Amino acid sequence: MSRVLLPFDGSPNSLYGVRHVAREFMKNRALEIHLLNIQRPFSSQVARFTSRQDRMAFHQEQARKALEPARQALDRSGIAYTVHIEVGERADCIADAARRLRCDRIVMSTARKSSLVRWVEDSVTNQVIERATVPVEVIAGDAASSLERVGIPAGVGAGLLVLGMAAD
Repeated sequence: MSRVLLPFDGSPNSLYGVRHVAREFMKNRALEIHLLNIQRPFSSQVARFTSRQDRMAFHQEQARKALEPARQALDRSGIAYTVHIEVGERADCIADAARRLRCDRIVMSTARKSSLVRWVEDSVTNQVIERATVPVEVIAGDAASSLERVGIPAGVGAGLLVLGMAAD
């Protein structure tokens, strides 16, 4: 039995990974699928004024909402899976969950972005690839928005130009 970790954040692009794993499952029913959603922790300022129980209830509810499209897709296909919800930094949680659950690989999907955009944004996908101890299969989703494709590189170029002028 092969164990697959499937991080899912609720975005349209993350459904590409779910569809990919569902197609694989139809060919090989010996897949054990672990569906993972990661919630960002509250800031210390907010956490100070809320109980741990209230924060956990909020994270559980948000994760339930985010996971709904993935669960529906897998349920419609009759595919068994286990749901995991974690709170923390996304790349660390994904890499840690893969180790803890003894997964053989991680399947995650991402928007199609340039290397420069991924570098500027400090891509979660890149971070997972760096931290994971198992293979990471990246499924390409939709193209990035025109702002991400043009605006971010243009902004970086303008910033470098300004820095270059300041150094002169």
